[in-house]
Amino acid sequence: MGMFVNSGNGAFQVALNSEIYVDKTGLIKYTNRVMNTLQGYICNSRPRRFGKSITANMLTAYYSRGCDSEEMFSNLEISKSADFRKYLNKYDVIHLDIQWCLEPAGGPERVVSYISEKTIEELRGYYPIELPEGINSLPEALSRINTLTGKKFIVIIDEWDVLIRDEAANNRVQEEYINFLQGMFKGVEPTKYIQLAYLTGILPIKKEKTQSALNNFDEFTMLEAANLAQYVGFTEKEVKELCEKYDKDFEKVKKWYDGYLLEDYQVYNPKAVVSTLLKGKFRNYWSETGSYEAIIPLINMDFDGLKTAIIEMLSGAAVKVNTTTFKNDIVSFKSRDDILTYLIHLGYLAFNQMDQTAFIPNEEIRQELTIATESTKWNELITFQRESECLLNATLNLNEKAVATGIEKIHTDYVSSIQYNNENSLSSVLAIAYLSAMQYYFKPIRKLPVGRGFADFVFIPKPEYKKYYPAIVAELKWDKDVHTALKQIKERKYPDSITDYTGEILLVGISYDTVSKEHSCIIEKYEK
Repeated sequence: MGMFVNSGNGAFQVALNSEIYVDKTGLIKYTNRVMNTLQGYICNSRPRRFGKSITANMLTAYYSRGCDSEEMFSNLEISKSADFRKYLNKYDVIHLDIQWCLEPAGGPERVVSYISEKTIEELRGYYPIELPEGINSLPEALSRINTLTGKKFIVIIDEWDVLIRDEAANNRVQEEYINFLQGMFKGVEPTKYIQLAYLTGILPIKKEKTQSALNNFDEFTMLEAANLAQYVGFTEKEVKELCEKYDKDFEKVKKWYDGYLLEDYQVYNPKAVVSTLLKGKFRNYWSETGSYEAIIPLINMDFDGLKTAIIEMLSGAAVKVNTTTFKNDIVSFKSRDDILTYLIHLGYLAFNQMDQTAFIPNEEIRQELTIATESTKWNELITFQRESECLLNATLNLNEKAVATGIEKIHTDYVSSIQYNNENSLSSVLAIAYLSAMQYYFKPIRKLPVGRGFADFVFIPKPEYKKYYPAIVAELKWDKDVHTALKQIKERKYPDSITDYTGEILLVGISYDTVSKEHSCIIEKYEK
């Protein structure tokens, strides 16, 4: 058992020993199915603290012939599979953690040579005859062993993209690393010695520099996780079960940490869920795993519409994004969409594949992005916050005229003439208009199914502000009398579904006249 070759099951045992472990061994059923096929080259990227290393350690523990893991997996999901024992501890596994290698290698310039030297040295312990002295290329060593013995290898690389991300401006390091990856995985020869390749990191592979090197990999990302979606983070079902076990309010956990949409799954950040269950506090745990300062240069870039898009998302809205333009070139971003796509991969934004929109997934990330944007002292943000504070106060004071005037001003200042007479633009305006409410309320729920229909906007106060701030149910109307909006709220019983969340409830009707471009508002307290 070595450091890189057949490193054993000790790392995965640590995860199993933890108070909270969620079984993700179902992933192994997929890797068993695709190994030794063209689909056996997998790149599964996801944000930090989403279980990348635990997954890599799990695969190593299952496949490595350097240990006996049958008892370890005997009560986990994979044990129910018919081929559970067929692949269990049957392969030579090379497990590399590129992030860890940086320090012992002596820096990024030495990583490739360090990995090659140490791995070949360990392989020589298993294959002394097949690997005489003088071989210093790892792809060559694997090819030679395969030629002489017929053995195939499973290669697992954790944090595969560290040198792509952190050394993006270092052409020498990039070129050497890409050549190494190409030698390991691309071409006819690697198909002879690779049984399974599993790469995990934050970024997808599709980058101009690496495209030719690794275009034979199947990618599973935060944009499209396909049939691996349930193995990225915790699913809603898993979080519900944990909340029952630890006697936590699931709805509150959902508001704080839910929001990532992957295929048919609502996905939660495992680090945040585990932390709040064990520590008992609902707060932002994201900052514990990295600093928001890393994204400040990104959101400060002067691309047309970037700042407005971020302000919209902070207000609870979703914005259109073209993710196809992003080439993983994190040195030379070319557009607003490049920045937003990168933030999706980092986990600061979520992505709705159906309508191609980006949005802030939950309260935890909204707080993190708010801190980042406030530290930049944007004039746009300061203006919106000031006007929004006045609008919120006017709403709470039932000042209908002031609310109508405030929304009209933001509508005029924010929306272009092309989009002005557009019903969707009015929804975005309303979200931005109540930006300051995000301090006291969870992000607004849009088109919430309540009563006998769907309310346009529902603002629910955070528990600590429940006594001081009412819930707000808002209905928007286009070229209709404002009383129609309030009538609809009452007739369809919109407030009935949220009475458990708050004390007082305000009903707000807002109407916009496309001819006069005037806004009107009516506000009532809901009588239970």
